[in-house]
Amino acid sequence: MILAGDIGGTNTRLALCEESGEGFEIIAEEKYRSAAFSGLDAIIEKFLSGKSAHVERAGFGVPGPVAGEIVKLANLPWTVDARAVKHLLGDGAEVGLINDLEANAYGLSELAPEDFAVLSEGERNRTGNAAIISAGTGLGEAGLHFEEEMKTLRPFASEGGHADFAPRDDSEIELLKFLREKYGRVSVERVVSGQGLENIYGFLRDTKRAEEPAWLREEIAEATDAAAVVSKNAVSGKSEICGLALEMFASAYGATAGNLALKMLATGGIFLGGGIAPKILPQLKSGKFIESFRAKGRMRSLLEKIPVRVVLNDKAALLGAAHYAFYEMDK
Repeated sequence: MILAGDIGGTNTRLALCEESGEGFEIIAEEKYRSAAFSGLDAIIEKFLSGKSAHVERAGFGVPGPVAGEIVKLANLPWTVDARAVKHLLGDGAEVGLINDLEANAYGLSELAPEDFAVLSEGERNRTGNAAIISAGTGLGEAGLHFEEEMKTLRPFASEGGHADFAPRDDSEIELLKFLREKYGRVSVERVVSGQGLENIYGFLRDTKRAEEPAWLREEIAEATDAAAVVSKNAVSGKSEICGLALEMFASAYGATAGNLALKMLATGGIFLGGGIAPKILPQLKSGKFIESFRAKGRMRSLLEKIPVRVVLNDKAALLGAAHYAFYEMDK
C-alpha cells in the first residue's frame, strides 16, 4: 500500500494507491485546503483517521528544493520532515520527498493519450529530452533527461520558476517596473502563476491601461482567489480588462515555456501541467501562446518542431508521487 501526496500552495491531495500491473489503482483520495492546516503531518493524520490500511511506502511531491529529509516549502509556511512522517506512519514505512514538478514529470508516464490536449503537434524526437512547466499557485519547472542505457526519460527537479523575469517588449518592461516597486526583485513566478495573473491585472488597472468596472471590483473584493475571477471573466468574454490580462499572461507563459525548451533542448516535448492551463485552454489555443513560444529568433525553426501539450488529468502529480514511491525510492 502506497500513500501518495501532491502538496500545493493552495490544495494538498493525498491518496492510498496500489500498483495493479496496469498502473496505480487509487483506493482512497481526499483534497484539503493547505492553509487550513499547520503542516503535512496534520493532514496525513486526518486522512488516515478511520482507515485500516497499512502504508508500506509514502511519496510526496512538495513545492520547494528537496535536499535531504527536511524541506522548507516555497509558497506555504510549512516545513516537511520525512522523519516525522515515518514516525507517524510507523511499522517501518519508507518515506520519500521529491520536488512537486519532479512528481508531475514522473506522472506523465502514468497518463493515457486522452489526458493531453495538443497545442503544437511538432515532430517528437523519441530520444530527446523533455520538460514540464506548471503555472498554479506558483510556477514550477522540471526536466526529463533521456537515459540511453534504460531507453527512458528520467525526471529531475529545478527551481526555474524563481529565475528572473525577462521582459520582451515595452508593455512587459513597464510591467517589470511596476512589479519591482512592489517586490524589489521580480522572478518569473511573479508573472506566470496565479499570483502573476493577479499582478498583471493590477498593472493594467493601476496604470489605467484598461478600466475596471464596478461589478468586477466588487467580485474580486469578495473572492478568495482573484486570479480565478480574472480568468473566468476573460474566458467568458465578459470583461475587457480580464481579457487583456489573460492575453498578456498567456504570452508570457508561452515565452517562458519556450525559454525552458531551449535550456533543456526539449526536442522530446514540452508539457504544461498545473491547475491553470486546462482552465484557460481556449486562450492557449488562440495562437498567442504558441507564437510567443516560438519567437526565439534564430532558434525559431527548432521551437516549431517541439511538440507542446497540456496535461488535462489533475491527478498527474499524485500518480507521479506514487510512481516514485513504488519504482524509484530505492535507487
